[in-house]
Parts: sequence; structure tokens; C-alpha cells
Amino acid sequence: MSSDSAFNCLHTERCCFLNQETEPLTMNLQHHFLIAMPALQDPIFRRSVVYICEYSEDGAMGIIINKPLENLQIEGILEKLKITSEERAPEIRLDKPVMLGGPLAEDRGFILHTPPGFSSSIRVSDNTVITTSRDVLETLGTHNQPSEVLVALGYSSWEKGQLEQEILDNAWLTAPADLNILFKTPIADRWRDAAKLIGIDIQTMPGVAGHA
Repeated sequence: MSSDSAFNCLHTERCCFLNQETEPLTMNLQHHFLIAMPALQDPIFRRSVVYICEYSEDGAMGIIINKPLENLQIEGILEKLKITSEERAPEIRLDKPVMLGGPLAEDRGFILHTPPGFSSSIRVSDNTVITTSRDVLETLGTHNQPSEVLVALGYSSWEKGQLEQEILDNAWLTAPADLNILFKTPIADRWRDAAKLIGIDIQTMPGVAGHA
């Protein structure tokens, strides 16, 4: 992995549709969670929670926030990219797992974080930013890093009308995003707790192991 391949600008290729001018939508899922229904058995999206970073009539782009990559932590990403800092603060932990953000461009890095922004940052909401540039990584482990950070490799994307159809097909629940779930809730609890935002005990729904 290199800094060039892992952290390119969001505007390259088809990573998302950010900053395009589109007609207003009656439904806006930006800064929302997609919560996989129990019947969704895709190996990547099963029991997933996806944070929608961009939503327009052209499609949607998001990051899975509860699928940790095996044996890969933030510290490992910094080592692979040879990022070191004399300002490193030993009390700031870098052992948070890196997430599988989705099935697309799994060699590219995406950082969800609280403000401020960096050179290739896109503001998702008043309290959340997505960045792909190296400069945010250079702050990690120092007192200059954003207060909350989630690092992912890869992203999830839906073409025009695709996500809306999947929602109609009962593949997903939707809920306004919650920063505690996004950044602080234990990873194993995020699927359950995201559904609770809309009053659903998803673990008792048909299709969950142990329930009829």
C-alpha cells in the first residue's frame, strides 16, 4: 500500500458523486445509517451498518462502520505508509481496528472524523467529515488529531435508484446517524444499537439465528 494508492482524492474515478449539482430529493439519506436487515446475507453487508457520506439522485456512497479488518489497526496503517511524528503522544492509542468500508477500492483509505477538515476533506454533516488525504493521517497519535476518528479501507456505492430499490425490497433499515454509534459504541454492538435508534430490537426479528 502506498500513500498514492491508499489515500487519493474523493473526486477521482467513481468513489462518490460529491459536490455535483442535482435537483432536491424528497428523501435525503446523507448522514444516515443503513442497517442491514437480518435477511440480507451478503458476506460483506450481513449485519452491517453503513454510514452514508453522500446521497443524491445520481446514487450514494458510504462506509461500513462495523466490519473490522483482521489484524489491521490504525498503527499498522501508519507503519505501512511510513508516517511518523516527533509530536506523537504516547497516551493517544492507535490500536483501533481499521474497518472494511465496502467491497470497492479496498486498497484505498477513507477517514471519517470530526472537524476540522484537511486538504481533501468533504463535510458530511456539521459534525462529520470524510477525508482521503495523507495530512489527516499525519496527525493521528498527536494532539492535533481530530477528536474522533474512524479509518476504513474501501467503500460502498449504489448507482442511481439502486439503493432506493434495496430499501423497498426490505434489505435495509434507515436511521439518522448517531455520533456515539459511529465512533464510540463497541463494534459488536453497532448493528443492534443502530436499529434501536428507530425503536427496533433487530436481534429478535425473523432471520436472526436463534429466533424463529
